[in-house]
Amino acid sequence: MISKILMPTDGSPTAKKAVKYAAGLAKQLDATITLLSVIEIDLGAFFAQTVSAADSPTHLIEPMENYLKQTAELYLAEAETILKQNGVQSKKVIRSGHPVEVIIKEAIKSKVDVIVMGSHGKSALKAAMLGSVTFGVIHKDTKIPVLVVRK
Repeated sequence: MISKILMPTDGSPTAKKAVKYAAGLAKQLDATITLLSVIEIDLGAFFAQTVSAADSPTHLIEPMENYLKQTAELYLAEAETILKQNGVQSKKVIRSGHPVEVIIKEAIKSKVDVIVMGSHGKSALKAAMLGSVTFGVIHKDTKIPVLVVRK
């Protein structure tokens, strides 16, 4: 029985389509959804390659992290609106790190029954293959089913 769904979103058109699909599925199954947005940024590594540690412009790093967090909150708010319109209960989670690892870790932590995600995100190539994050989640050694919503 599916009672908990994890729905990672990056705000891409495919992720929005997946949110709508997940909303319909959750409504039919009376399931709850955990909306997840992953902030993938390692500005420290970026600046370490170009600037010495002593000269790292922290005044640039903090605004960038704040901007990414605000953007993630907007994506989650849009998704939450869709879920509320369908009468689906949800919670929002923002995490930082490598998306594949964070998605799997959150799925395990939240004890979800299925992960619903779009086939391509914002960083995916416009090709006939899956997006790199979706591909990574599908091929990770886990028993959690993944439902992929195509573009």
